[in-house]
Amino acid sequence: MPGPIQSIERAAAILRLLARGSGKLGVGEIAESLELAKATAHGILRTLQGVGFVEQDRDTGKYQLGAALLHLGTSYLDVNELRSRAINWADALAARSGEAVRIGSPLDGRVLVVHHVFRPDDSLQTLDVGALLPLHATALGKVLLAYDTALVASLRGSEIVAYTRRTLSSLTAIKRALAGVREGGWAGELGEMTPGEAGIAAPIRGHGGIVVGALGISGAVERLMDSHGSPKATLLGHVRDAARAVSRDLGASRW
Repeated sequence: MPGPIQSIERAAAILRLLARGSGKLGVGEIAESLELAKATAHGILRTLQGVGFVEQDRDTGKYQLGAALLHLGTSYLDVNELRSRAINWADALAARSGEAVRIGSPLDGRVLVVHHVFRPDDSLQTLDVGALLPLHATALGKVLLAYDTALVASLRGSEIVAYTRRTLSSLTAIKRALAGVREGGWAGELGEMTPGEAGIAAPIRGHGGIVVGALGISGAVERLMDSHGSPKATLLGHVRDAARAVSRDLGASRW
């Protein structure tokens, strides 16, 4: 039987490295991390770029995962599997946080709510499963945007609606916020879709670390945020822990 093909193994290692990182990587960084000659790493990257699996930033020359690979990575995972793997962790998150929990995935340039756990109190609430939420004005949507360049590109050809005075209504402001999401590994929402309501969300990852959905809590600003408008540390920790747990169930390794 023929042995493994070294160039494919190296290409796979580069893709895993980019998926695990929090931002863009240069040729030198990739070559050093994988102990490859710089010319070898560059040749593989150019090939991956040609098929849409990686993209190169025009300003910095650094590389990140491409839209074609991101779409390929999510095609195996339908919303029913995402929901079934996440349901127990979502219930536990609602109990720990005392807030409503939603799980979202991208659909037609918006966030599709695939699972919703009510806030564990006696208040009147409406089931959001099947609802479509704006990407730029929700914590769930910002998570999905941060790791999918195709979704960001879709904003360029559409009107960016300002739902409140806090909504990020320019592409520049949105991109700046998304950089923070990638750096911190979570997204926040502060009265950007509905006045007085806030949200905290974190990415759900599948095999290879590719983001396949988002999990978050939502509720009153005063319950989720501190006096500076930042998520309360305990709640943020609960959200990130739950998202990591779902990711592990979906086959994601540590990142």
